[in-house]
Amino acid sequence: MTVKANERQTNSTNVSEIKTTGILTEEGISITEKSKVDALSQRGYGRSENYMLTLAFYEALYLLDKELLEVKDEKGEEVDFQSLLHYFEKANENAWVKYLVYRDLRSRGYVVREGFGPRTDFRAYDRGAYGKDTAAYMVLSTQEGKPLPIGDLELSLRHCQSEKKELTLAVMNRRGEIVYYSVSQLTFK
Repeated sequence: MTVKANERQTNSTNVSEIKTTGILTEEGISITEKSKVDALSQRGYGRSENYMLTLAFYEALYLLDKELLEVKDEKGEEVDFQSLLHYFEKANENAWVKYLVYRDLRSRGYVVREGFGPRTDFRAYDRGAYGKDTAAYMVLSTQEGKPLPIGDLELSLRHCQSEKKELTLAVMNRRGEIVYYSVSQLTFK
């Protein structure tokens, strides 16, 4: 019983250690408090430049949902989850899907970073590998029923193969659940 109480105390300390406030900008959510920048960066959140951390909108939505982030606009007024989501949707029509995939991967214990290359949304690091190894997976997210041109999929697959990473297709079904498919090349001889 004492061990569980100590674990709970340690977890709440870790959570309060990263709880912070960010400012809404066109690029994302900016955080300038150095201790929070370091704590979030070590956990795989945001892009750190010049003592400032910029969170992507899906990262900010995730932290806002977990009550680890408070977002304010340039006037200092608080921005709620729905308002931030609508702001994100103006820049990216696939915003809701990206957020749900990001949230699902994080809840499964992966550290998720922004993807690079053709049409890949995320890089996913195996549990415990972030900061020690490269990402094992590249994730491409889409919605069930939304056409995905085979040429785009092939381009993403070739890019992943050249980077020695596994391509994973994350599909949000009609109920909002995420289903993952491993994508590989099929060759006939």
